[in-house]
Amino acid sequence: MTDSASSPGDHRIAHIELDEETIIWRNADIEQERRIAIFDLIEDNCFKPLRAIERGASGPYHLRLAVRDGRLLMTIADAEDQLLEELLLGLARFRRPIREYFAICDSYYQAIRKATPMEIETIDMARRGVHNRAAELLIERLEGKAETDFATARRLFTLICVLHIKG
Repeated sequence: MTDSASSPGDHRIAHIELDEETIIWRNADIEQERRIAIFDLIEDNCFKPLRAIERGASGPYHLRLAVRDGRLLMTIADAEDQLLEELLLGLARFRRPIREYFAICDSYYQAIRKATPMEIETIDMARRGVHNRAAELLIERLEGKAETDFATARRLFTLICVLHIKG
């Protein structure tokens, strides 16, 4: 990531929206994950859409996430909701991390209800590992399109997973 002093502006996401038509079903645990990810993301994030910045745009940004034809569509707008750009990312490389994340989250939610604290901690460590690798992949896939920090990428990955829930 480049130094923020090299391009002045408020390079952060101020509003995020998920395409509700993409989300077919979600349970209370996933809904809680979504709420936390959005809250944490809005509270603290770094997001720099590089092509929009090159054209003179500055943040804060409004971001809408959707899945279209097997690809992640990131619609980026300015604070007045004027479209700045749309990014499309192929999701093929995310299929396995998403599947792993759902599996480990399911184990985690079940463990919270009936496992020992040590078992819960073990599952949570595995969950964080899957989440961290997926965030690194997202940063890599955004290279040349948008810059983000690790914490923002983690939260965005959570929201990408929410978009993939199929009842």
